[in-house]
Amino acid sequence: MEEIQVNVEEVKLPSNGLIYPLDNPLSKGIIEMKYMTAKEEDILLNQNYLKNGTALDKLMKSLIVTPINYDDLIIGDKNAIMIAARILGYGPEYTFEFEGETQTVDLSQIDSKPLDESYFTPEVNEFKFILPFSKIPITFKLLTGKDEKNLNRELEGLKKIYKDNVPELSTRLKHIITSIDGDPEIATIREFVDKQMLARDSQSLRSHIKKIQPDLDLTFFPTGTNISVNIPIGINFFWPDI
Repeated sequence: MEEIQVNVEEVKLPSNGLIYPLDNPLSKGIIEMKYMTAKEEDILLNQNYLKNGTALDKLMKSLIVTPINYDDLIIGDKNAIMIAARILGYGPEYTFEFEGETQTVDLSQIDSKPLDESYFTPEVNEFKFILPFSKIPITFKLLTGKDEKNLNRELEGLKKIYKDNVPELSTRLKHIITSIDGDPEIATIREFVDKQMLARDSQSLRSHIKKIQPDLDLTFFPTGTNISVNIPIGINFFWPDI
């Protein structure tokens, strides 16, 4: 019996691979993904995966052909892979309800928001920023899948302590910031965020990160309007029959 050929497509990462070390396959800025099969649909319908929230990550891992560590991916690159997976599985046309109206977008026409090389040193996931009000220089990183898992574990622990008042924003900042005025000590970063970081500086940093981080432009213009809103990624994004 002849060996079955697997059809693959190249997916361009919004980061262009620039923040990954050269020895990481992701540094090429392109990965290969295969088309979705019945095997991947089994993943999407696995009740255990759906219950614990791992179905989509397991789907992506199954579709990615390039030998990478999935947890190395920054969030914007993961978004690009998610959109590619949807296109390879069910085509580029995505129909959904928005404010009572049926809308359809062509996912293949989504624009990429690339990384601006002027903000960082290539091959290093670290960016410089001066807090505009306190004038303190800091460095920060774009969170990877591994970082997000660590953050979520900490937040789950904090929920047991703070119940309904979990400090999500400050905890996220503690994972994003990598040094304060040249000091990379974790204790220094955490104390600064808790006791010294001005709300205005926090807002400015978050706005700056949103501006520079590579991603996809997931906005669209609803029919009859000229105001852009985010494409709603609902349950029928990967489960179109529901």
